Amino acid sequence: MLDKVNQLLQKTGLLKKGGGEDKMSKRKEKGLMSARERIEELLDRNTFNEIDLFVEHQGRDFGLDKQKLAGDGVITGFGKIDGRPVCVFAQDFTVAGGSLGRMHAAKITKVMDIASNMGIPVIGINDSGGARIQEGVDSLAGYGEIFYRNTINSGKIPQISVIMGPCAGGAVYSPAITDFVFMVNKLSKMFITGPKVIESVLNEKIDPESLGGARVHNEITGNAHFFAESEKEALSQIKELLSFIPSAWNKPLPEKKPKNPKTKKKIEDVIPEDTKLSYDIRDLIEILVDDSYFFEVQKLFAPNVTVGFARMDGKPVGIIANNPKFLAGVLDVDSSDKAARFVRFCDSFGIPILTLVDLPGYLPGIDQEHYGVIRHGAKLLFAYSEATVPTVTVIIRKAYGGGYIAMASKHLRTDFVYAWPTAEIAVMGPEGACNIIFAKEIAESKDPEATKQAKIAEYKDKYSNPYNAASKAYVDAVITPEQTREMIITSFDVAKDKQIVIKQHKHDSIPL
Repeated sequence: MLDKVNQLLQKTGLLKKGGGEDKMSKRKEKGLMSARERIEELLDRNTFNEIDLFVEHQGRDFGLDKQKLAGDGVITGFGKIDGRPVCVFAQDFTVAGGSLGRMHAAKITKVMDIASNMGIPVIGINDSGGARIQEGVDSLAGYGEIFYRNTINSGKIPQISVIMGPCAGGAVYSPAITDFVFMVNKLSKMFITGPKVIESVLNEKIDPESLGGARVHNEITGNAHFFAESEKEALSQIKELLSFIPSAWNKPLPEKKPKNPKTKKKIEDVIPEDTKLSYDIRDLIEILVDDSYFFEVQKLFAPNVTVGFARMDGKPVGIIANNPKFLAGVLDVDSSDKAARFVRFCDSFGIPILTLVDLPGYLPGIDQEHYGVIRHGAKLLFAYSEATVPTVTVIIRKAYGGGYIAMASKHLRTDFVYAWPTAEIAVMGPEGACNIIFAKEIAESKDPEATKQAKIAEYKDKYSNPYNAASKAYVDAVITPEQTREMIITSFDVAKDKQIVIKQHKHDSIPL
């Protein structure tokens, strides 16, 4: 027995060295963590249980039959984060560049199936040169099996991707289907190009940052959700994210002890009296949420809409808010996509949604029209309309035109809609409306400017206020700013056991 145990330990020790000590040393010289170190950093201490360590590749062509690839270039298993079970895989770039072959993919799909069957999150650490060319169509088949599982598990269990090196070609579609993508500055590379460009990037002949680095995907494409300056920071962000979301769609939300907001900021200091002046909605969020802590998602992308997680009365909530600091908080192509995707994630996993409204509408312009603002804007309307979780909306200042409807209005079946006395709910702003409605009267007046101002005041009194909407029950209550936090908490508590309408058809058809 002792000999067999020693033999096991010897084989295990050899396989855990990955591509060998030389390659591991080179990574350390570059300041990079190994695949195993990443798993150890991510999981609670001594909780990782590895599976399929002894799996070997099945390739026999182009010299593969003579190669021993430790674990076929990927480490898979399960462990715990903050005491909660998770499944994890980490590609090992020291083994054949972390390339994906049939058995490499089989290891990943097995751990994905375990996560799905057990109802726990799956976290993928991507660091690979792409498909293993020597295995031909088997590599492509492996990707297809992964993509299929990403799809059928969507909305069932949280799926998280972290890009810790190259993720090229077809490999990028797995992270794109998952719920959240984490990237590291000057390390992560995610792109689709031809073989020559991929080879040039891997050999550092082309700057990957300009092609598909962390900043590009966080700021421009929106393919990534979190930006980190180091591997450890990215892994820490994953732990923080998991603290807000359930382990599966039908499992309870992770609650904490309720805390009062700790910020010293006051609402009157944050929100300007003049509605033409901007402010940062995150300052208001800090005043409303527990411990004044807001975990923002996609902070660098489409900042005119702010989304993220917080807690109210100890319970997680998802927040979608117009941010007047950027483009006056308008909805456009990118912000509509960003908000709609976040609404659908929260709805999938039973996370209540709080919407804070302050926008002049959709962004006008030929570019937006050509980019498909109608189709993209419709996604947000669709996402809110189909949401079944508890929903609360607070209208802070402007709520004009289609933007008013799209931002979780009562007409989309939001559970509770509140408005501050400063709210302006109308088809358009008072000045624009008066220029159309009273154009002739203003033009024929002896004092056009005085007449115009009088008509603006008249319009505000009749329409551009919360009381007109409240009189028609489109707003449930007009509340003072100081009442806001308590009203939100109470409303979510009332709505927590709301009856969900079960669809009688197969599924919806969102305007993608």
